[in-house]
Amino acid sequence: MLRPRLIPPVDIFPPNPWAIEAVRYDGRMARELTGQAETMFALSNGYLGMRGVTEEGSPVREAGTYLNGFYENRPISYGERAYGFPKVGQSILNCPDGAVMKLFVDDEPLILPDAEILSYRRILDFRGGTLNRDVRWVTPSGKRLHLRTTRLVSLAHRHLAAIAYELTAENAAAEVVITSELRNDQPLATDTSDPRMAEGFVGRVLQPTGTRSEALRAILSYRTGSSGLVLGCGMDHVVEADCALAAQAGCDNDLATVVFRGVLAPGRTSRIHKYLSYHYARGADPAEIRSQVAWTLDRAVESGFPAILARQGQETARFWERADVTVDSVNPRSQQVIRWNLFQLMQASERAEGHGIAARGLTGRTYEGHYFWDTEIYVLPFLIYTNPPMARSLLKVRYDMLDSARARARELGQRGATFPWRTINGEEASAYYAAGTAQYHINADIAYALRKYVEVSGDVDFLCRYGAEILVETARLWCDLGFFSDRMDGRFCIHGVTGPDEYTAIVNNNCFTNLMARENMRYAAETVRMLKRDHPDSFDALVHRTHLDADEPEAWDQAAERMYLPYDERLKVHPQDDAFLDLEKWDFAATPEDHYPLLLHYHPLNLYRSQVIKQADTVLALFLLSEQFTLEAKRRNFAYYDPLTTHDSSLSVCIQSIVANEIGLRDKAIHYFNFAVAMDISDLGGNMMHGAHIAAMGGTWLAMIYGFAGMRDAHGRLTFNPCLPEAWTRLGFCLQVRGQTIRIEITHSTATYGLVAGAGLTLWHGEDCVRLSEATPSVTKPVGGAAGGADASAP
Repeated sequence: MLRPRLIPPVDIFPPNPWAIEAVRYDGRMARELTGQAETMFALSNGYLGMRGVTEEGSPVREAGTYLNGFYENRPISYGERAYGFPKVGQSILNCPDGAVMKLFVDDEPLILPDAEILSYRRILDFRGGTLNRDVRWVTPSGKRLHLRTTRLVSLAHRHLAAIAYELTAENAAAEVVITSELRNDQPLATDTSDPRMAEGFVGRVLQPTGTRSEALRAILSYRTGSSGLVLGCGMDHVVEADCALAAQAGCDNDLATVVFRGVLAPGRTSRIHKYLSYHYARGADPAEIRSQVAWTLDRAVESGFPAILARQGQETARFWERADVTVDSVNPRSQQVIRWNLFQLMQASERAEGHGIAARGLTGRTYEGHYFWDTEIYVLPFLIYTNPPMARSLLKVRYDMLDSARARARELGQRGATFPWRTINGEEASAYYAAGTAQYHINADIAYALRKYVEVSGDVDFLCRYGAEILVETARLWCDLGFFSDRMDGRFCIHGVTGPDEYTAIVNNNCFTNLMARENMRYAAETVRMLKRDHPDSFDALVHRTHLDADEPEAWDQAAERMYLPYDERLKVHPQDDAFLDLEKWDFAATPEDHYPLLLHYHPLNLYRSQVIKQADTVLALFLLSEQFTLEAKRRNFAYYDPLTTHDSSLSVCIQSIVANEIGLRDKAIHYFNFAVAMDISDLGGNMMHGAHIAAMGGTWLAMIYGFAGMRDAHGRLTFNPCLPEAWTRLGFCLQVRGQTIRIEITHSTATYGLVAGAGLTLWHGEDCVRLSEATPSVTKPVGGAAGGADASAP
């Protein structure tokens, strides 16, 4: 169930609409919340990510530098193996850490929790795309020093990170030693009691393949033992100092250092610009990878830190221009937390081309860096409307996995393609089939996201080249997996599956799965007919690649038309599955508060035999397929399932907020939204230390745009029915639709739709048609009453 908020203390983290800013240092809190800070201040560009460990490297809970898709295979062990269980999984690897720059003043190390701090600021700057720190302290001998650092992971050059390090002696000469490191540590230990955590490795994982060192530069290279990936990473330095700094470099297989020594006179400053580069490729020559690292470092040194910093600001400005969501609220922290969510979405996706988006992005190892259905259902809508090229890239990643999905389907004795529940390389990595392989709905989720992308972007080329093939193979899967049941009057049934609710597993006719499978088959048949009619060359290529039979689309249509959807006449709700309503309801009153999430305290069988829901399941269908349910049906189903839902998944409350808003439960809608938007910043799940919940942040965007702005976009018709919470006075955002950019501004009394770029488009405000054009670039419509529910307690 929902736990109380742990809002960061305002005296340390005051509201700031464009930053997360710590304005004073609390040593005790710094030690207790080290892991949370490492996530909060993490930097990433979607390809390269660095956790927010301070340059001193202490205190530290889990240092982490990650590359999207850089993994090692690991054997999956079972107490009792069965046919079709995955034998090999993948885990993201922690790469050598180059963020450390240890400081010694008169032979005393700087350890902030033990230092006498005079002033302190640490800022995650949303507009600059940087992590900045400004510290003044007094040494035990009374010397005052001033340290300023700026760190960035480049959005323009995805293989590059950089640090500006400035140290000033204020009142007395100081002998300083700065040790810059590039360190490869052994794998971290893992808490195996939590199934969400990465399992980890035993012993050495990265095998050294050579080093390269000259002057202030060092490059290390490695090879993985099983996955065949070759990594190169390097550092270089440019020194600008008011005093002579002597430098001594050292380099071996797992540690490269450059040690700077000198005496800073009073009022003098030493400046070091540190550049880091990371490259990897499969089966590459290590010498070639080291050369690529050197090339990136050469370009960085040539450009200089000021130019790299300026370019970073330009890139983030472009992101905010297209993706910002502005909220005027009585709570000054609301805008800050909303932008932190959006900033994390940018960091997870901006330079992820050619890769997926992991459940925790590149902010932590939890879930082993795997891609789930989270991307298609919770993150892709945000990207479809704000960054269509990246949405296309993510769908292309799924297409690139299609051959592996076909092989997995054959292994399971099925036709078509079975996409993996969790993966990095396209092969199934879930060891628990009941909450992994059985979640066949991921195939329909991918098809659903594909349809939304094509309808919103107008990118028929992608559908012809790649999407149609995905649709054919997933439709084949459903047609093969299900059957026409005589006991159900010839209805098409799908047995032995698990829906989004992982507290109910291996069921017959999960309502969500059946609904989404129906949509998948319908869209596949529709697409095949469209290609045959309008794109005959693409149709011929599709038939050649898939060996499509002429009668297959009709079979998909028949299965979709006869799809069985559970319905209870007495309660007038859709049962989550055939047996769900026969189960005993979970005794929430007897469940201790500290026993959530339930999966860590109860055997799966206890959960499976009860009416208890981990996350939105049928309610998710009410949102995704909104046009297929009446408002009254939504009210009845929400009223039944909402009290049974624990929200033990971070993906739940955002969906509950959207549906609650639509059916008029305004207080509940903002209540759920407040939990969604604060999921990580307030550490509601108690696991922020392990990384940010990227999909939940996508869900926050969904809750604002589909919830309070009331947007629906079924089959290409864009409709808004806005209703703001009482505590909000304005909501504004931009969307990209079929090559046009529009801006929506909503207040309690009006909604204004504006054409920002493009020739124009048509949308609906309720039942009123709104036509935007160059001649009529802005239209204002009246809005009904406020949604209710103050967010005064929300961060």
